[in-house]
Amino acid sequence: MLPYENPALAPARRAEDLCSRLTLREKVGQLCQRLYGFESYVRRGDNLALSDSFCQEVQRFGGLGTLYGLYRADPWSGRNFETGLDGALAPRAYNMAQRYVMEHSRFHIPMLLSSECPHGHQALSGYLLPINLAAGATFDPELLRRAGEICGRQLRGMGVNLALVSVLDVLRDPRWGRGEECYGEDPLLASRFARAIVEGIQSQGPAVVAKHLLAQGETTGGVNASAARIGERELREIHLPAAKAACEAGARGFMAAYNEVDGIPCHANEALLTGLLREEWGFDGVVMADGCAIDRLNAITGDAVRSGALALSSGVDIGLWDEGFARLEEAAAQGLVREEDIDRAVTRVLTLKFEQGLFEHPFLPETAPERFSLSDYPQGFELSKESLVLLKNDGVLPLQKGCRVALIGPAADELYRQLGDYSPPVRPGEAYTLLGGLRAVCDRGIAHCDGSDLAEARRLAASCEVAVLALGGSSSRFAHARFDKNGAALSPEGSMDCGEGVDSARLALPGGQLALYEAVRAAAARVAVVLVAGRPYAIPEIAETCDALLAAFYPGPWGGLAIAQALTGGFSPCGRLPVSFPKHAGQLPVCYNEKSGVVPLGYCEASMRAPLFAFGEGFGYSTIAFSGFSLDQTPYDGGPSGETVLTLRMTLSNTGPMDDAAVPQLYVSRLTGDTVPRVMELKAFAKRRLVRGESACISLTLTADDLSVYDRRMRFVYRHDRVLLRLCDSGRELWRREVQL
Repeated sequence: MLPYENPALAPARRAEDLCSRLTLREKVGQLCQRLYGFESYVRRGDNLALSDSFCQEVQRFGGLGTLYGLYRADPWSGRNFETGLDGALAPRAYNMAQRYVMEHSRFHIPMLLSSECPHGHQALSGYLLPINLAAGATFDPELLRRAGEICGRQLRGMGVNLALVSVLDVLRDPRWGRGEECYGEDPLLASRFARAIVEGIQSQGPAVVAKHLLAQGETTGGVNASAARIGERELREIHLPAAKAACEAGARGFMAAYNEVDGIPCHANEALLTGLLREEWGFDGVVMADGCAIDRLNAITGDAVRSGALALSSGVDIGLWDEGFARLEEAAAQGLVREEDIDRAVTRVLTLKFEQGLFEHPFLPETAPERFSLSDYPQGFELSKESLVLLKNDGVLPLQKGCRVALIGPAADELYRQLGDYSPPVRPGEAYTLLGGLRAVCDRGIAHCDGSDLAEARRLAASCEVAVLALGGSSSRFAHARFDKNGAALSPEGSMDCGEGVDSARLALPGGQLALYEAVRAAAARVAVVLVAGRPYAIPEIAETCDALLAAFYPGPWGGLAIAQALTGGFSPCGRLPVSFPKHAGQLPVCYNEKSGVVPLGYCEASMRAPLFAFGEGFGYSTIAFSGFSLDQTPYDGGPSGETVLTLRMTLSNTGPMDDAAVPQLYVSRLTGDTVPRVMELKAFAKRRLVRGESACISLTLTADDLSVYDRRMRFVYRHDRVLLRLCDSGRELWRREVQL
């Protein structure tokens, strides 16, 4: 038995031995991920065959390193329930591809399978979650962890080894179309959710490839893949915490980002991919390229051979749809890359294959995989409910029994408007639009129109006691969008105004929706606005004059039912804003944690000095009282960095008419120091549900790490500064105290 064949040896040892036996071309093949997996098979009815392009790629390299997106289904892939892989077809196609790969490899090396899972598996019958921005609005990482476990189980059952999961981006500019993939604008919130989803999915077996590294959410002017024109301090304070949390949670992969940081493309950033990720943090997994990104380096190298060599030398291990990595053999022959660098990357890939157990168990049972319906696995629906954020209510909500309701607007009955980007087709009957949800929970008819005819909208609004106006944007790829070769939408196409490749300069509601609102507002006695969106919009006219405003960041397939239950009093909304809403795009940035040296300056227009709604805002139908505050402080003199320094205790009491939840948020403002501080920074939060009349005591703790800062020499140190502590919820300050650390 050769060492690589011995399952008793460590995966890394087996990988080293196997790598030493491969030819250079075979090694290069292990680093390539050039195929679009949804094009690797041909389906005619229930008959499947491998495509010529798949077979030619395997034969070219004597094997295959990784196959991307075998199960992907959406308008870009062209796969749906008639043309894609569902039920027993999925494992049949997987086994067919895996068997061909192993039969054409001298050492019978199996392939890895990677699959998109930004908010659930992007496959037919995929278990879908609300978008990340909605998950962040729950302020409940544990709930996301439980939902992630369900995603991980489905991925494992379908043979997916690498789950490509959006966890690293922090939303600093809402003009960016991919803001929906972020958990919010705050690094602590993003870190907690990044850790939760990585641990949830990986607890079931698949390895997470966390994307994108790094600072894509910073942008230049909100444009996708544009430069992050920031320095190391902003990187470490805002964008690196989520990546570090994912690393500490055990993520086995990271995907490099399209953008550049200070002139260095992330795919060529050795200081990031090797220096920080591997040497500083100790990461030992794989770094994957984003789609076609290595070839984008041609703009600075001049050709694909040099681009592949540059990316590999910088720390990229696996390509994606690029030519550059396919030509690493040429790069080695030209002396542009060392074979030992290729060996290092190949060993990492093979180690992952051994860790995944592929050599011992390369095939799947050819039976239909388990169905993960939301009725049997309600975690996704719970996320939908917990994510709804009530921002205004003049008493119109919850809707009174028996009142006549008109449901008007483009988001009222279009399912794909509430799913977000990177979503597969969904079967009829396995999801709820808002109209479907209201019909399910109401004992009366619901008058409805989509608002495209303003006269009809005015007539319906005038005929009812309350107009529920469903507005917002769309990241739906199902409305005649066209796509680039990396899958990004070519803007403007179809009805998309959000999603990958769809950025906004104005942040206005699309499609004449402000005119629709004004028509309904003039005709209706009361107006409750439901904003179904993938980003914050600038809607001051609506916020000022509506009677109620409920924000629903794309809430997923059962989101319509969740919204309907919230509107009718089935539960109290308890989400909080994970991102601030501006009044105008020209006001950006409006992130709550900007530097104190900038924010006080403001604009000559006094109305533009504050956001429309700030991070952390949101309230419910009940009333939560906070009382009994006490603060304990322990002197810190350089002990373990996780040692508790401050503990804030309080009593919460639900004094209102419904069950509800409190989301206490503890912020720190540094009053002294040696660098310009942020206005305030979230350092601890909790979510506590309280039934009507219940009281509970809770505490929030801050450790030495929580209170440490990067000093002017970029050392992460604990300073004995004076700080201001603030406890907030629902956008209100509940308690404050100055403390000398």
